[in-house]
Amino acid sequence: MNDSTTSAASTPAPERKRVNKSSVLDRALVLEMVRVTEAAAIAASKLIGRGDEKAADAAAVEAMRRAFDELEIDGTVVIGEGERDEAPMLYIGEKVGGAPGRGPKIDIALDPLEGTTITAKAGPNSLAVLAAAEAGCLLNAPDTYMDKIAVGPGYPEGVIDLAKSPTENVRAVAAAKGVDPADIVVCVLDRPRHAKMIAELRSLGCGIYLIPDGDVAGVIAVTDEDTTIDMYMGCGGAPEGVLAAAALRCVGGQFNGRLVFRNDDEKARARKWGITDLERIYKLEDLAKGDCIFAATGVTGGSLLDGVKRYKGGRMTTESVVMRASSGTVRWIKGEHHSE
Repeated sequence: MNDSTTSAASTPAPERKRVNKSSVLDRALVLEMVRVTEAAAIAASKLIGRGDEKAADAAAVEAMRRAFDELEIDGTVVIGEGERDEAPMLYIGEKVGGAPGRGPKIDIALDPLEGTTITAKAGPNSLAVLAAAEAGCLLNAPDTYMDKIAVGPGYPEGVIDLAKSPTENVRAVAAAKGVDPADIVVCVLDRPRHAKMIAELRSLGCGIYLIPDGDVAGVIAVTDEDTTIDMYMGCGGAPEGVLAAAALRCVGGQFNGRLVFRNDDEKARARKWGITDLERIYKLEDLAKGDCIFAATGVTGGSLLDGVKRYKGGRMTTESVVMRASSGTVRWIKGEHHSE
């Protein structure tokens, strides 16, 4: 694949906390991260609709790893796809980048293919996604589940609280927005485990926006008024929670997350990565702090991004978004690529 030619449109982020601009994250690195997600998305797109989740995921992983190796960074995967014994996935603790010991030390959270089932079935909203921050600024969490709740910018701090019920949270957001609870729209993963919560929300008259997969895009949707989604609630992957938190650090909003453990083995793995309070409710800056970059490229088309499109002669197009916390800049990037 030849390098892409891109056109970028920058938009200021909504109101958000300003962060210190002193950072090892060079401005040029922002666009380099897009090259990484583009590579993963293009590789995965060859498997859209083929019904093979593992093959699509493996293609995205290998493409992302190769793209990282071209960057002059000393990177460490802190949110990945399992641990070393689960290679060839990009595992927690894996070193990436082409400048080990020389380049800036960067922690990376990633999901080379967020929505493997979506890709295999040619559904909407699958993404190649990553977040990068200075060492120590992203939660080093195990690959387990996480209860999540999120709202976009413009609400008073603490308007959501994962320790409270869905009803209490909806009423708080509705009051802050100046509407009835029945006017609130909540995005939820369509899973049997959410049946009780969905029934509770519908008893308030809430609109429920059910998504089949891809809760990174679901969380980010709360920041875009055009989606009409006010809140995100539900249990999904912890890696996706950290990635979504990094995006909200850049564009504004609030997020609470609490790790969910299914067995003692998952608890032991959490302790291995330094997590001792297994009941802790993490807020936005507990998951992603300091300066950080969030980048995503669409694999299949959806509410956030267009998917990879392939044309005659080996020409391909991509759509990506990249955000940076220190500047609050959001860039929407359309890329054109040509196969070698």
